[in-house]
Amino acid sequence: MFKTVICDLLNIQYPIIQGGMAWVATSELAAAVSNAGGLGIIGCGNAPVDVIEKEIFKIKKMTSKPFGVNVMLLSPYVDEIMELLYREKVPVITTGAGNPGKYISKFKEIGTKVLPVVPSVALAKRMEKVGADALIVEGTEAGGHIGELTTMALVPQVVDSVNIPVIAAGGIADGRGFVAALALGAKGVQIGTRFVCTKECIAHENYKKMILKAGDRDAVVTGRVTGHPVRSIKNKLTKKFIKLEKEGTDKETIEKLGIGTLRNAVLNGDVENGSVMAGQISGLIKEIKTCKEVIEDIINEARKVKESL
Repeated sequence: MFKTVICDLLNIQYPIIQGGMAWVATSELAAAVSNAGGLGIIGCGNAPVDVIEKEIFKIKKMTSKPFGVNVMLLSPYVDEIMELLYREKVPVITTGAGNPGKYISKFKEIGTKVLPVVPSVALAKRMEKVGADALIVEGTEAGGHIGELTTMALVPQVVDSVNIPVIAAGGIADGRGFVAALALGAKGVQIGTRFVCTKECIAHENYKKMILKAGDRDAVVTGRVTGHPVRSIKNKLTKKFIKLEKEGTDKETIEKLGIGTLRNAVLNGDVENGSVMAGQISGLIKEIKTCKEVIEDIINEARKVKESL
């Protein structure tokens, strides 16, 4: 019922992609999503190439299904990582924070699909021109680094502006959001925060609990004054950010405050002084499930929603 061009393009059962969240999206989570019929993604963040090589080695032992790697193009290791992904013939690459154009032709040689994450119509058009296979259009509801436009407003505008498939991201966690994304013209969805709260995700239990207990207004944005806005669950760290921003503190000082805080929250469980990156959809998530259960719930609910319309 929900087989789309994205399923054919990426060779997956359901048009559901897991977000490439730094420190969170490891081989364990990615393999579980891929085995459940979606597309699991390993998140590179700023990790060096040897770390990503180990993750790829691990996931190839854990699944025979397609998987992907998310590359942050501002990473100091980006060229080395792209060479690794080419050498390992990784099936899918998603990218953020830049233009992957100079790498695309090389990956086309080996059949790797490149899906940039875009926050605007202008960047979407540019990515289509440089040869992207599809686009992940992310609204400001998402967790982590975000743009300005909402998913509801942005997705149909991009759909109308390009000829390649669009995948909606930001504010999607269940079957209702899945069907809504398809109604907007998307051919699939990318989901991040919901997959954090799964049994296979290696994020610290404190991190998961912060999302489970979050209300509708608890995912706040900091860093707008630096030009690098981030959405995370409010805590002592976000209060510090907001205070410095109100006081007109220089951008460099504000950005330094955030260094290492995501890792601190994800791995060490320091959810007061660490950055608990999560989307506005957090208030909808109430329990920890397996990735298989999450995907099955989404598809089953989507069927019921479609029938009821």
